[in-house]
Amino acid sequence: MGMIGEYARLTAAEFERAVGDPDWAYRRVRELTEQEWDEELPWDRARRFDTDKMWHALDFLLRRIGFPVDIVFGEEEIPGAEEWSYGPPRCLTPAQVRAAADAVDATPPARLTEGVTPADLAEADIYPTVVWQRGEPVDEVTAHYEALAVFLRAAARDGDGVLVWIS
Repeated sequence: MGMIGEYARLTAAEFERAVGDPDWAYRRVRELTEQEWDEELPWDRARRFDTDKMWHALDFLLRRIGFPVDIVFGEEEIPGAEEWSYGPPRCLTPAQVRAAADAVDATPPARLTEGVTPADLAEADIYPTVVWQRGEPVDEVTAHYEALAVFLRAAARDGDGVLVWIS
C-alpha cells in the first residue's frame, strides 16, 4: 500500500457544512467513496480523486515553480477536524478552487518536470523514493497532474469546494 493523496469535491452547501462539521465531512466522503468505488467516471464527473503515491512529487514540483495554490495539501485547515489518516483533512474553498483551475490552465504539465530527472527526485528524498532511485520516468507525475487539472476545472465550473488529505 502506501501514502496516497486524496480529494473530494463537495457542492458549495456541502462544503460549508463540512467545514462546520468535520464528522459529517468524514461520513460524506465515505459515502462518495462507496458511490464511486466501482465506477470509472471521467475526472470531470467524479466527486472523488486521488493522486496515488505521486502527491509528494507533485508538491515538490509545484513548489519548485512557485505554483500559487497548494493543491496537494489544501490551503485551509478545517477547524476541529481530527486525523483521517496522516493528519487532518484540509480544504480549498470554492474561490481557491477557481484560482487553482486558473493556475493549472496556465501551467502545462511539461513545465512541472522541465529539467528534473528521477535522480533529482531521489536526491530530494521525494516519496516514493524507491521509484526515483530505480530511474523510472517522471511521466506518472505529469499524468496525475493532468487528471487533477480536469478534476479541479470541473470543481471550479460547478462552484465546488474540495477536501484534501493524505491516507
